[in-house]
Amino acid sequence: MTPAAPADPSERTLDAEAIYAALKAAVAARLAAAGDARPVIVGVHSGGAWIAQRLHAELCPDAPLGFLSSAFHRDDYSARGLRVAGGAGGSTRIDFEVDGTAVLLVDDILYTGRTVRAALNELFDYGRPACVELAVLLDRGGRELPVQADHVGARIPLGPDRGFVLGRADDGRFTLSVEPAR
Repeated sequence: MTPAAPADPSERTLDAEAIYAALKAAVAARLAAAGDARPVIVGVHSGGAWIAQRLHAELCPDAPLGFLSSAFHRDDYSARGLRVAGGAGGSTRIDFEVDGTAVLLVDDILYTGRTVRAALNELFDYGRPACVELAVLLDRGGRELPVQADHVGARIPLGPDRGFVLGRADDGRFTLSVEPAR
């Protein structure tokens, strides 16, 4: 079940852990349905990598886990890609076979679809998966590209003047805040 969206997310504390629990339940159902044909898990740096690590540890520690940076495949590289590539965004680490595998691509916030498009381009640099499913903590709407998530923790619309920011505490618990857009 997807948590109800607040009328105005900025006027309410968002329970990132409840949203994560909803995403975890959706992914757990997907993994149970897959039986022995479980997908590999790939997290998009940095928030998607945090979520992927936790899903992996809690649901399927035996499955391959990888991480990727979408920075160099972004169509807005000069504006966003440089910030991600030069910061603590992390680098790609996929040390398993991608060709012919089912991939569960994990990201934190789905907005325009541009990060997902760039992440897919980076993933295809490592091979051609049999299929890719997208799991996101939060879908905020506002798509510019035809991208949709298969597994979502919550759908909470938010205008372009503000953005959701995922944080992770030392104990691994998530926080979610609303801030002015960068």
